[in-house]
Amino acid sequence: MRKLLVAAAAVLTLALAGTAAAALEPFTFDPGNACPGVTSTFSNGVLHLAKPCTTPTNASAGAEITGVNGQTFTSASFTLANAAQCQGGSPRFNVVTSAGTFFLGCNNVVPTTNANGTVTYTFDAATIAAGGGQVPVPTGTITSVELLIDVQGTADVSNVMFNGQLQVPSPTSKGECKHGGWKTFTSPAFKNQGQCVSFFNHQQHAIAHPKHHH
Repeated sequence: MRKLLVAAAAVLTLALAGTAAAALEPFTFDPGNACPGVTSTFSNGVLHLAKPCTTPTNASAGAEITGVNGQTFTSASFTLANAAQCQGGSPRFNVVTSAGTFFLGCNNVVPTTNANGTVTYTFDAATIAAGGGQVPVPTGTITSVELLIDVQGTADVSNVMFNGQLQVPSPTSKGECKHGGWKTFTSPAFKNQGQCVSFFNHQQHAIAHPKHHH
């Protein structure tokens, strides 16, 4: 069901933006309703992921990275609040291409510790090799990308980059467009606050009247 919803959202985004804009689309996956409290939310530049149930539970929290289909992989990165939030191969990018599925986990590369205590994990041919070549570099044409956690715990993820572009959600309220907030969006980018508000209003109308957007 989640995949269907994501596909519908992607179609809607394309219809509104007119281009294959890149964006984070937060999601939770809990088909058996076995993980109450699993969450994926984005605020103040941080994607907060939480899986409060045991690791073996079939549940995950993450975000789709839209607008990269048809591209080839060059690089990806994300920053965690601290190194303790890297638990095994989680968080990780799941990169699905015409050549297969590639997993890029935080434990597959040597992280960079920043001055403020945050830790950045960068994935490209050089860093994957420097990390011991634990995973192959994604090849082929991209069909989908996710960033997720599926182990018990939380992750506060910021500065999500994929193929050189910062990934953030589309605006979910008019308030996110105000006080310079319009400048932070890339999906699509806006020239001013009014353009951002207009885009949000258009989104809300499309959601309320889906029959007008077949």
